Amino acid sequence: MDFNFFINDVVQGARQEMVESGYKELTTPEDVDTALQEKGTALVMVNSVCGCAGGIARPTAAYMKNYETRPDRFLTVFAGQDKEATAKAREYFKGYAPSSPSFALLKDGEIQMMVERHEIEGHEPIQVVQKLEKAFDEYCKTTN
Repeated sequence: MDFNFFINDVVQGARQEMVESGYKELTTPEDVDTALQEKGTALVMVNSVCGCAGGIARPTAAYMKNYETRPDRFLTVFAGQDKEATAKAREYFKGYAPSSPSFALLKDGEIQMMVERHEIEGHEPIQVVQKLEKAFDEYCKTTN
């Protein structure tokens, strides 16, 4: 089996899962700046190919699109794939070390909270969901 073929298939599946869940992919530093400099709230999911991304983070990301209180924008960058875009996004996550997978909630371009890999890996999806629900309730608006 050709490793590059295999990993490209895995990456494409992980990307597609996020897009199908309603997240906008940010693949360049310019995409990141444009999206994160908009007024309002944004959830950024830092995607990856690890097991905790596939088993916990991406299912959590999909679930959060249906929560009654939610950010204005749902965005994603892909660590290890879109390296420049991910590095640019991490510049907005002041005070947090690089972590993937992870979730960052921003308001008007400023980090409000972060769920880092150590809070995802080894945890149940519901635990991650509850952290995000609490943050959404605090920083976001209820939708109809």
